[in-house]
Amino acid sequence: MTIQTRKERERAERERLIVTAARELAESEGWDAVTTRRLAAEIEYSQPVLYSHFKGKDAIMAAVAVQGCADLADELLAARTAAKGTRAALTAVGETYTSFGRRRPALYDAMFTYRVDLPFATDEAPEPLKRAFGELAAAVEPIAGEGEDLGVLTETYWAGLHGLVTLMRSGRLPERDHEQRLALLIGHFTADASR
Repeated sequence: MTIQTRKERERAERERLIVTAARELAESEGWDAVTTRRLAAEIEYSQPVLYSHFKGKDAIMAAVAVQGCADLADELLAARTAAKGTRAALTAVGETYTSFGRRRPALYDAMFTYRVDLPFATDEAPEPLKRAFGELAAAVEPIAGEGEDLGVLTETYWAGLHGLVTLMRSGRLPERDHEQRLALLIGHFTADASR
């Protein structure tokens, strides 16, 4: 192993450590608790070392969001491929998505609530963002009508799921009716699809 290879590996490991520490701290205490000073103390590196990897908290949140999208894509893929049929796949993906947002609120916020410097819905989007959206699209594609824009249809489904997560987490929708709401959303999306 060359010195350069070792340094690159150590750098990548420090970045993973920073992102993991930020994610864990945000999940336990919220994003307000995540500061570069606090992260430096958590990972036992100086703040200049942190800044040699990330420009600041916003860049760290963006890295957390990318990692979260990779996790979400994996969960959506598993749910979608385990389901049998169009409605079952859409339901499994919807349940998995809303469960993810409810189980990991700080991570979800970094991914889809807070403004982060990531190019969503562009060719320049990081691969994990494309994969997560791609899993939503794969579940929606069988219900798309001829000539319908799959991207817009998928965005509409995603917006419905995001709304459910956001409104429940903020206490504006009661948790007790979540399954009924999700069933209504899926039912309307699959009304004309084969079951």
